[in-house]
Order: sequence, then structure tokens, then C-alpha cells
Amino acid sequence: MTSAAVIATLLATPVFAADDAPSPVGAAPLAEAEGADITVTARRRDEDAQSVPIALSVVSADTLDKTGNFTLAQVQQLVPSLQIFSFNPRNTNVNIRGLGANVALTNDGLENGVGFYLDNVYYGRPGQSQFDLVDLQQIEVLRGPQGTLFGKNTTAGAINITSKVPSFTPEFFGELSAGDYGYHQLRASVSAPIIANKAAFRLSIADTHRDGFLTNVHDGSKAQDYDNFSVRGQLLVTPTDKLSIRLIGDYAHQKQHYVLNIPVAYFGAYDSGALIPNNLAARVGRAGYTLLPADPFARRGDSDGHYQAYMKSYGGSAQIDWDLGKVALTSVTAYRWWDWDPANDGDSTGLPVVTKAQQANRQRQFSQELRAGSTGKNVIDWTAGLYYFWQTVRGYGASAYGPAAPNWFLPAANPVVANAALNGFEANSYSEPITKSYAAFGQADWNVSDSLILTAGLRFTHEDKRGVYRQDWVAGTDLATLSPTNAAAATAIRNQFNPRTSYAVALKDDSLSGLATLSWKVTPDILLYGSYSRGSKSGGLNLTNIPTGAVAQVKPETVDNLEAGIKSQFLDRMLTVNLAGYWTQVSDYQTAITEQTSLGSLVQYISNIPKVRSRGLEGDVSYAPSKWVGLTASASYTDATYRSYTNAPQAPERSAALNPTQDLTGRQLPGVPKFTYTLGADVAQPVGGGVVEIYGHADYSHRTTFNTSSSNSRYAQVPGYGLLNVRAGIRDADDRWDLSIWARNLADEDYFQALSAGSFGLVTGTIGDPRTVGATFKTRW
Repeated sequence: MTSAAVIATLLATPVFAADDAPSPVGAAPLAEAEGADITVTARRRDEDAQSVPIALSVVSADTLDKTGNFTLAQVQQLVPSLQIFSFNPRNTNVNIRGLGANVALTNDGLENGVGFYLDNVYYGRPGQSQFDLVDLQQIEVLRGPQGTLFGKNTTAGAINITSKVPSFTPEFFGELSAGDYGYHQLRASVSAPIIANKAAFRLSIADTHRDGFLTNVHDGSKAQDYDNFSVRGQLLVTPTDKLSIRLIGDYAHQKQHYVLNIPVAYFGAYDSGALIPNNLAARVGRAGYTLLPADPFARRGDSDGHYQAYMKSYGGSAQIDWDLGKVALTSVTAYRWWDWDPANDGDSTGLPVVTKAQQANRQRQFSQELRAGSTGKNVIDWTAGLYYFWQTVRGYGASAYGPAAPNWFLPAANPVVANAALNGFEANSYSEPITKSYAAFGQADWNVSDSLILTAGLRFTHEDKRGVYRQDWVAGTDLATLSPTNAAAATAIRNQFNPRTSYAVALKDDSLSGLATLSWKVTPDILLYGSYSRGSKSGGLNLTNIPTGAVAQVKPETVDNLEAGIKSQFLDRMLTVNLAGYWTQVSDYQTAITEQTSLGSLVQYISNIPKVRSRGLEGDVSYAPSKWVGLTASASYTDATYRSYTNAPQAPERSAALNPTQDLTGRQLPGVPKFTYTLGADVAQPVGGGVVEIYGHADYSHRTTFNTSSSNSRYAQVPGYGLLNVRAGIRDADDRWDLSIWARNLADEDYFQALSAGSFGLVTGTIGDPRTVGATFKTRW
């Protein structure tokens, strides 16, 4: 039976769903059938999700609980418009509606277009979002530009996460899971008052381990494993019923053995039929090396070098809320650290060719937001504020070459020169972009009548960016020992790979973001809205070996977005139907581009693409005929294309020597499937006189084919795939305990997360997780 058939069978099964079935993604919670609302903070105030004229998806704590999702990458399976690609945590690309960051290696001089916020704190680097999600209240995925209230590079949207606050009533939650591949996870939280009604604390931990899915045939070790520990402590102080102070401190570390490249295919000729010079077959033939079979789902790679993806994140924040009656004041102050320590074998073989290819990071950030807003319901409801953000991202790069490098890269060169140039050669680089951002913003709702609201907002942002980049040679043969002629030749070779360089660059940018929205409550349960918004993403800095044709300063990106939607509920709020359509034009689209030279070395830089357009339709439906049944469905159609891109990098299957660029105008952006959808079902049956309940959950997500290269290579076309996750269990009717068994990717679908084609004929892939099974026990009081 196929995955789609299995989910269809589950959806048709006439049994009953749980009291606490998960909230429908993007719609309303199942409790809406009882008349309850779901509260969101998408506009920096507490509002009913169905009354907010914004396209958003809400993943509640209950949904996370029932699906077993504990990372952002897993959450994307519930939100069709959200796409996350991760070559490793640092090199994570987050897209909403096809915009945000394309599929490429992360550049420290460029921000993502999707803002990530946790408890009102902006996280500056995408790697900071890749830890376990701990003790959450809900996740809001806001689609489209959010620059007015969220600011800081949210041209594609924002992910707004809220954690659970300390409670003045003692409570405890504990969860223990175990499964195959050595998986085990402990999650727990405890909250209690310190001083009755005046001070309370909350302590949350998560510890997760899973063995690797891949095997390195070089030494038999496992790769693509996962080891994460997170702890979060909170203190809530309420001196009066009008004043609250919330202090949060957190620490997390994660260890993975990433990335073991898996061979997917080999090719030795261009599409024209001409042989690729110094292609992969010629290289391994000279080395006497036997390639692994191109059998990616055997999940085997060959690496003689060390690889790892280690990181830490820690920080603290203080939020003060003061209700002055007609006005409420909020202050959010935060400082955060993020440390990234990778290691990579850069040649995807068991040969000592590229022994180091990595960039460590030490990121630090400070943010301060001051916000004031009206309270209650007024003719004009308003929010205004000031924002400051400072960030530095120190980068420590290392590129090193082993004894097999000269023969691999330079077969025609003088062996003496090639060996002196590359064998044992290492170059280290240092980069540091520093950002200071200042903003003032305001947004107001004019309640024209009880059913008609006009919303307008503006945000002015000034950013100062400056950066340095330098690279030097730190190891290798002393070229002074060679003859002047050979030394000059060896120096030229090293400069082809890692030239000595040093430069500084700076830019200043002023931008104005805004929106205008008209919303109409046709009935108390039907909302129509239309909006225009304009967003801006600050310019970027190219802190790398800048190739010919690239520039050190990258222009700001501007986005114009038109959107219309309907939010509706029927059948006494048992049925929720939300629809949205959008048309987004992007000028000077910022993108990170990774190219592989004819020698095989990587060149990475950022650039502007003149015009990009994303347009599409989205729909979310939930049906809760009773508190025992819950069905959900979400779908997204995304047509995200280059509208003007005549100088795109050439694909590796076509000779860059003959045609160094190509015209990708009209082609779909990388990493963006045209159509995605999710289905979900929750069912349960009380037994034993209602003392316990038997329940089941299933969710199925599908994505159509998409490309994961900046050159639109046919070798990087990822086939569409669907994933089915299921859970069944028994629990106490009062939810004091819960025992379940579960399976992720039940059908054991073989799928790629990304494909990458090299210029000399090697295609590698990032392989999706196989089927995993396990059991979970939960208790709470």
C-alpha cells in the first residue's frame, strides 16, 4: 500500500478522536468546535488567529506533542509553504513561499529573508534555529513580508515561536522515548511559585540522541547522527497585577557527524558529448582508487578525513511588560552567543585530496526593543516602537590539501611544482561582518465600523555594516627552497586555490517598509482581507575570495507583495477554511552562489539577481465534528521564478569554457517545489467507562520535484516524495499519563533532501531519514 493510500484509509476510518487532538495547522484548534479561539501575537498583541488579516500557520504545543516533532525541520512537514534545507546546521536555508534563502552554502555577510524569533528575540544566524524546540506554547509561521512590526530582514516572512511561561500553579511534565538506531530522548519541565502570585520559575530540559543513518566504509563509522542537549530556565516576577518581568536564560549544544557525502551518479561527458577534461574517472584512475557504486540508498560514503558539525548556543533575555491603563509598554533586552565548530573532508572520496574545507564561527548579538501600544478596543488601535540590533560574526576558515591533491587537480603540471604547491598546503582565513541596525516603527488599526478595519504601518531602518576579510598561507612547502621559476609557478597554483588577500568593506543603508490592509468581517465567522506590503533586506558584504565579476558590496533587496485572503468558519465553528492568494515581486534578489571551478575547488559568493517573482495560492482546512475527531488538510501552490537572470552560472553538464553563463529567466527558483500538501487525522475511543482512551494520529506530507542548485543542473533535480508518520497509544482520560508507539516515514520512502553536481562529474546527495520506530511514555501533573 502506498503512503497516500495509507493516509486515505486512516482518514476514512470511522473511529473517534481525542479530547486533546492537535490543533489544525494554519487554521483553528480543535477546541474551536466548542467555540474557543487560538491566540497569536503576529501583530505584537494578543489576537484571535481567525481575526488577524495575515496569512499564517499555527502549530500548537498540542500538535507538537501528538506529532512528536521537536525540530524546525520536522515542523516544515506540517506547513506546506515552509521549506527548510540543511546541508549542516550552519548551512541551513529557510524559505517561505519560495523566498528567503536559496539552496546554497550560508554566507556570513548575508542575512536570511525569513526572520526567526523566540520569545520576541530575533536570532541572527540560521544555525541558531536548528536546536531542539523545548517546552513551547506554539509556533506561528507568518507568510509574506513582515517588515513593519518584525523588521530585521523578514522580506519572505517570519517564524515566531513562543515558549511556555512560568506558572503560579505547580506543574510537571516528563517524557521518555526510545527507538531504533539507538534513539533515546528525555524531555521534562517543572514550574512552581516561589512567592505566591508574585514570583514563579520554570525549568525545561531536552536531551536527544540518535545513531547515524549512514556508514563510512573507510572505517565503518556512522554518520548523520544526532546528539542535542538543551536547558532553559525562566523567572517570572509580577510585583503588581500591572507589571511583569520575565527573565530567560538558555544553553544548548549539539554534536553531529556531518557531512558524509553520498555518491548518487557519475558522469564524464558534457551533454554535447564532449569529454569533460580531467573528469572524475580520469582522476580516480590515476590515483588507483575505486569509487563506490552509485547506489545512494545503500547509505554508504567513503571519507578518509574527519567530519563533524558541533555547535553551542546560549543567551539571556529580559522582558518587561507594564500596563499603564490605556497604554501598555514592553521592553525586550537580549544578548546571545552562537559557536560553530565544523570539520569536513572536502573531496567526497577516501583519498587525501582536500583534507580541510570548513569555516568555524563565533557569533555574538545584542538587541533592544521598546514598544508601546494601545489596550482594549478603540477607534484606533496602535503599536509603535524603537529597535536596536548589533551583531558580529567572526569566521575562521581553513582549507588544506593532502598528498593526493597534486595528481588529482594538476595532472599536466610539473610534478615537482605541483607537489610543492599543494601537498601539505593549508590556507586560513578570517572574516568578520559587523552590523548595527536602528529602527523606528508604528502600525495602527482604524476601526471604521464593527466589521471594517483599515490597517497601515511604516518602519524606517538604518543599518551600518562593515567587514574585513583576509587569507594567508599557514602550512606547506617553503617555496623559497625551489628555483625562482618553480617557486613562481607554485605560487601561481596556490593563488588559483587560496590566494593571499586582505581587504575591508563597508556600507550604509536606509530603508522604508510598510503595509496597508483592509479587512471586512462579512459575518462574525467570515473575514475577507486584502493587503499591500513592501519589505526591504539590507545590503550584504562579500567576505570571501571574490571571483571575477562579483563585487564586495551587494545591493539591498526590495519586495512588493499583494495579497488577498479569506478566513472562515462554518457549522458552529467545527469547519475552518482559510485561503490566501499572493503576488510578490522582488528587485535585486540577494542570493548565495556556490560554484565549482574546473580544478574542482569551490568558489562561494553573494550576488544580486535583477528580478524574481513568487505567486501562488494557499489553503488550510480543518474539520472537528466532535471533540473525538479531528481532520486537517493544507496545500500550497508556489510559482517562484527568475524574471530577469541572464548571467546565471553555467550548469556542470554544459561546458563553462564555451559558455560561462546561461539565461535562467523564467525558471523556478532552487529549492521550491511547485505544489506541497499535508493531510492529518486524529482519532480516539474512550474505553473502560471513560477512564482511559485509545487514540491514533497520522500525518502525510508531499512535495513535488524541485531543483537544489544555483545553476539549475539537471543532476540536481530532486524527485518529489511523500512522508507518512503515525502514532497510536493509550492514555489516562485526565492526561496524567500517556503511552504510545510511533513510526516516522512509515512507508520507508527513499528520498533526497538535496542533490549537488560537481564540475568534473561527481553527483552527491543529502539523503532523507529512513523509517524509524519507537515508543514514548509521558506523564504530567
